[in-house]
This record gives sequence, structure tokens and C-alpha cells, in this order.
Amino acid sequence: MTDAIVANGVELTYADGTEAVRDINLHVPVGESFGFLGPNGAGKTTTIKTLVSLLRPTRGQITVNGYDIKTDPQAVRESIGYMAQETSVDPDLTARENIKFACETYGVPKAERTERIHDLLDLVDLADVANKAPKEFSGGMKKRLNVATVLVHEPPIVFLDEPTTGLDPRARIRLWKYFQEINEQGTTIFLTTQYLEEADQLCDRLSVIQEGEIVATDSPDDLKSKVGGDVLEIALEDPTEDRRTRAQRITRESELFAEGTIETTDEGISVVSEHARRAGTDLLVALRDEGFTMTGFDVRSPTLDDVFLALTGEPAGNKETTGEEPMEPPTEAEVVQ
Repeated sequence: MTDAIVANGVELTYADGTEAVRDINLHVPVGESFGFLGPNGAGKTTTIKTLVSLLRPTRGQITVNGYDIKTDPQAVRESIGYMAQETSVDPDLTARENIKFACETYGVPKAERTERIHDLLDLVDLADVANKAPKEFSGGMKKRLNVATVLVHEPPIVFLDEPTTGLDPRARIRLWKYFQEINEQGTTIFLTTQYLEEADQLCDRLSVIQEGEIVATDSPDDLKSKVGGDVLEIALEDPTEDRRTRAQRITRESELFAEGTIETTDEGISVVSEHARRAGTDLLVALRDEGFTMTGFDVRSPTLDDVFLALTGEPAGNKETTGEEPMEPPTEAEVVQ
């Protein structure tokens, strides 16, 4: 088996007629760290719940670890680890007891449990609080304990649905370390995230999803190359709408970036061009000659934020939650079969 996850033509329509995801096609090789990137409401959670057999697709086929989610959903669930958005640990059991309970649930042989619990507590750096209850833990510690319970049966695939949402940057980076470590050990990871930096750090490849449809799939670096060059950002003194529009017109008429895109920003203008670094200073001179004062100037390589904007026409960030992806998707019985 070369593909850990295969999804062909997957669609899911809710009972009210809302098309949550449309024509999802995915092939995730064994051992890859794959990302699903998009804002809230884009269809990420619906897709991942379909992949782990918690929701039944209206159309299409999905196999996970070689098992068909329609004909053998139990085998799928036994062969994966799934970490939902909400932390699922018992606040009254100790960290050690939570992992022990997970071992019992997943049928880890008794002879292996003590060592498995010890190894997982070390992995998520909770050995020193093993006998404390999670109700005393920070949000980051609870997430790390949740990771340990997901890994007790050593699943070949781990599904992570926005695992670091709500965490501070330090706790987020700490979790990234654990995900990278298990991936390096051979575990396939399927990650949904709305954090562009997270996708860039963790994913070998990723799909960008918008309004239930995949709009691009590639490696982070290859996606960045599709932006069309480096990004030049200029901040103007007194950036009124009229002044920003005039600066945009002057930039376009200068013909310094004939093949690039020139947009206004809240603070001035932004240019995406292969010549951004070479012609940036010439643009500064042209704007100065027209009476502009610049308060900021930056030329940088494109980020996934730029990719998202280029692909979707929208800046990255959360949309208001709509029927496309309820905070708690309906049960399988509520989905149109």
C-alpha cells in the first residue's frame, strides 16, 4: 500500500440541502505529513470527519489504510488516531490514568501498557505531572495529553483537526515538535489548520480548501512559487484612499512591474513581481518625485498568506461560520445518503 488515504469524488450534502464539500479528491502517501488549509466554514472539519468515518459521504469513495469507510468503518477507526478540535481527556483522572484508559479502550496488550504509558508521557513531556489531574493543567498541557491518548495503539495514521487552535505561540510550537517527531518515525499525518505558518512548518504537501472545494494542492514551496514573484510593500505617510489609489496608478504607469500585480493596502501599496527586488528602489524614487513620503519599505519572499490571497481572492482568516460547516457537524443519520 503506497497511499494511506485515498478519496475520489467525495461530496457531502446535509439534510437541508447544503453542500458542505464538493468533489474532494485526495491521495496521501504513507508517511507523508499532509495539510488541509482553509478558514472556518471552508469544509475542513466536515472533510476530516468524513475521512475518519464519523460522517458518511453522499457520493464518492474513501479508503483509509486500505479499508473502505462505507463497508468497513470499524476497521478504519481501529487503525487510526483522531484528535478532534475539542480536547477529549477526563479532567478527574490523572494524566497516567487517562492514557491507561485509552490503552484499555484500544486494546493495547496488558503486557505492553506500562512501557507504552511511560514512553508517551515522556514524548509529550508530562512525566513530571503524570499523577496530576488535567483539571489542573494549562490548555497546552491538556492538548499534549490528548495527543498521547490518540497515539496509544501506535496508529499508522493520525488525523488532527485544528490541534493548536486557542493555544499561545509557545504551546503551539511545542505541539508542532511532537507532530514532527511522530511523522519522522513513520506516522502519516493528516492535519487541518487555519494557521498558515503551521501548514508551512509541518506539511510536505497541502490542499487549500474554499467553500467546500479544493482550489490547489502542492508543496508549500511550490504553492508560494505560484504567487508570481517577491512581494514589495510600501507604507505611505497619510495613507488616505485617494493617495493610495494615486500611488497605485503611478506604480502601474511607471512600467517597472509590467508583469506584476499592484494592489492598495491599508497603509499604502503592495506589488507582487519577479522584479520586486531589482526595481523596488526605482519605484521609491518615482513616488518621491510625485510628492509622496514613504514611512515603510519591505521586500520579502511570498508566504502562504500571499498564496491564499492569490488563489482565493481573499486574505487568509476566519469567515463567519455558515451552514457549510457547522461548529458541530450533524450526525451520520442527518446527512443525505
